[in-house]
This record gives sequence, C-alpha cells and structure tokens, in this order.
Amino acid sequence: MKSKLALSTALGLSALMACSTPDRQGATSLTGGTTGSGGAPGSGGEGSGGSGSGGRDGSGGASGGSTVGSGGNSTGGVTAGGGSGGSGGDKTGGTTGSVGSGGSGGGSVASGGGTTSMGGGGGTSGGVGGGSGGSAGGNSGGTTGTVGSGGAASSGGATGGGGNTSSGGATGSGGSTSSRTGPCDIYQAANTPCVAAHSTVRALYGAYTGPLYQVRKSSGTKDVPVGADGFVDISVQDSFCPSGTTCTISILYDQSPNHNDLVKSGVALWLKNGGNEANAADGKITVSGHVAHGIYVDNDGSTAKDVAYRNNTTKGMATGDQPEAMYMVLDGKRYSTICCFDYGNAETTNSDAGSATMEAIYWGASTQWTRGGGNGPWVAADLENGMFEGDSTNTPSNTSVNFAYVTAMLKGPSGNAMGLKAGNAQSGPLETKWDGKRPPGYSPMKKQGSIILGTGGDGSDFGKGTFFEGCIVTGDPPDATDDAVQANIVAAGYGK
Repeated sequence: MKSKLALSTALGLSALMACSTPDRQGATSLTGGTTGSGGAPGSGGEGSGGSGSGGRDGSGGASGGSTVGSGGNSTGGVTAGGGSGGSGGDKTGGTTGSVGSGGSGGGSVASGGGTTSMGGGGGTSGGVGGGSGGSAGGNSGGTTGTVGSGGAASSGGATGGGGNTSSGGATGSGGSTSSRTGPCDIYQAANTPCVAAHSTVRALYGAYTGPLYQVRKSSGTKDVPVGADGFVDISVQDSFCPSGTTCTISILYDQSPNHNDLVKSGVALWLKNGGNEANAADGKITVSGHVAHGIYVDNDGSTAKDVAYRNNTTKGMATGDQPEAMYMVLDGKRYSTICCFDYGNAETTNSDAGSATMEAIYWGASTQWTRGGGNGPWVAADLENGMFEGDSTNTPSNTSVNFAYVTAMLKGPSGNAMGLKAGNAQSGPLETKWDGKRPPGYSPMKKQGSIILGTGGDGSDFGKGTFFEGCIVTGDPPDATDDAVQANIVAAGYGK
C-alpha cells in the first residue's frame, strides 16, 4: 500500500504512494475399496465323488466353525473375499477357521474345513484411483490360500457342491498411500480449513499429487508437478526450460479444493501495464535435498519489473469481518524499505478501496506509516492505508526478524483483535509479535476476498522478497495449531 502524503525525499518516489496496497485436477485423499461380503451358505446335496455336500460356508470374516456335510470325496469350495470353505472328503468337523486380515478396504478372508488356513491379507489402500481388496487364491479343502495382490478386486470361485460365489472387495474410489501430513491437514483437523494453498516447493496436503505451478516459454507452457515424495519434481522444469531458455511462472496453483490459482495481475492503481510473471530460474533454494525455485519479486516501481500475482474471483475467502488466518514462508534476507511485498486478502477493485478493505501479511522494513522494534525487517499487517506492526505507530514489542528463512503469520479474527507471529523456518517455535487490538479505524473489517502476492492491494510496486509457500484459512486457528504448522515447516527442511 502506498500513501498519497509526502514521504521521505530520500525515497524519491514516495510522494506518489497511496496505500498498500489451467488445467488440472487437485487430488484429495480418497477412501479405499469397500469390504467384500462373504459368500452365501452353500446348500449342496448328498452325492459321491466331487459332488458331495460341501458343508455350510462360514460367514465372511467370522470364525470358521463350519458344519460338516457328509458326502464323497468332494473338494471344499474355494473361497475368496470371505466365506469359510466347505468340508473336504471324509473329514469330520472342520477346525475353526482363522479370520484373515483384510487390507484397507479389502474383504476379510476366512477359511475352514480340514486344516485351518489363514485368509489372504488384502492389499493396502491403493494409489489414487486404485482400489483395495486383494484376491484370495484358490484353496482346495482348506489348504492355505495364496494372498492376492492389493488393489484388484477379485471374485471367489464357486463353492464345491453349492454355495454362491462371494465377491472380493470392490474397487476403491482412490485413496493415497501417503503417510505425509501437510499444513492444510493440520488446519483441517482444527476445523479451520485452507481456502487457498500455494507453493512452488512442496505439497501442502499430504495427499496432494497435482501440479504446483506452470512455467511458460515462447513456444508453450508446462505444469510442474509434485513428486512422489511430496516435493517439486524440478526435472520437469529443467527439461522444459533448458539452459539459455527464458521461462516464467505463469500460474501458481491453489492446492485447495477451491482452485484459487494465482496468475499475473491485471492493471491496478500502481500497475499501469498490469503485473509481470516471475522468472522461473530465480529464487533458487534447496529443501531437504530438493532443488526448488520461489516467486522472486524485485520490484522498484518500474513497469519492466512489477512482478505481481492476483485472483479477484476467489471462492471461500473471508469477506467483511469474517475471521481468517494466513502464513507464508519467505527468504529472510530479501526485503525493501518501501511498500509492499504482501500475501493475503485484498480488494477486488485493484485500487485503494479504503481502510480495512484488505488484510495481508507484509514483509519488509518500511517506516512509512508505523514501525516495530529495532530497524526491521518486520512481520506486519497490511490493512490498507498502512502496514501495522501493532495498534499504533510504534510497537517495540514487534521486534526485528533476522533469520535466513522466515515463517510469517497473521491472525485476523472477527472483532477488534489481531495477531502477528514470526519464526525461524529452519528451527524452533513461533514468536508472538503482536496480540491485541487492531489500529483505530480498522474494526470492523471490510475485507473483499481477493488474493494478492508480491504487491499491495492497489498494486503498490516497490516490494522485494521471495515467496516459497503460503496458506490462507477460514476461522481462527488456536495457538496449538499455529505451533504444529510451524513444526511442519521446520520438518520440511528449508535450506537443507
């Protein structure tokens, strides 16, 4: 945000300032296949040879305890996906069948008749789109069945002398085998779900398998996906953008179900030609051994730079005085002393719509309106017509933040309250920088629900910074959730 009041002449351009400011399916965690039901009891009649009665099938998943029918040397029916086998030959009462352990979503397998056999263990939950429920191999007279492979649904063979075939576990509607947890999983557990989740580095949901961003060159575009381990598959970008090729980041995908993707900003008050896309080769970082690139912003008020991303037609964002919270992870060594390097909720008008019409995290060392303790940089709230470290022009308790990589967090509950936190994205907990009232004239809020990255709400274009990841949530997450998110960020391995 910029002010139209005269600012320091040493800034040169400060007198111009008014206030601060496609295709893809986001995968979500799905359930595994449903458990197949056991076969219906057989009713085979008496007979000799293979046609003798096979006894009654035990119910799927329960202990065997089969009633033995009399008859010839019949072979017990093969059971799959449930049902105890019939008695084989001249054997007397079947030994109690052992319950097979079904895989996630797979049918439990039990066997009976003759020698006890263990039911084949169902496959574990399949990958996205893959079902569970392993197929049980053919048992003959209670011989141990072969464990089927997970993921494929199978139908059991016919029970000797009668009995309906039991079906195996139905193919699941998906389900991720990932045991990862992302920040948005943590927020969801606190009933404060992500309405926007952006990152060029990693998946922010444990089960997310879609693209992180899109790169553009003169001949076309390419989505850069998340790899199997949850981090960006940078080989896709490197192959599409070989050395000597200029590529920009054309879309920063929203990993939430809302698809609040960010593209370059249109024309705004201080963006006379609209925004530009960030160079995809800039902002290089290593995260847990994975090379990645951030959204590199180096604005100086010139249209030649002006990196700015925006979405004015969002879904699920807080408006008015509704509660929200947000965080971003950034390069702690890159910042400016003029407005604005922001991420968060802004005006849908691309202009200064008045005080309290935006609520975004500001990162920098500007003293144009207020200041924190020391010389900055600080984590502050850009609320339009001012970036605030607290509720007044001077907030010594909001001390300077000096880490290589920073977690910056803004809490915006309903009513006259506001919170700011900061932490080292590589280690340790968050620090509370402000927990108190909003500045005078900023309650109730009049948020409009746009999302911005790189500039102020009105396109103010003197900010500098590098963005790696960020989330915006609805509601007011408790402190324990903030702490868990910070621990998750630290565990990601920024700069390692």
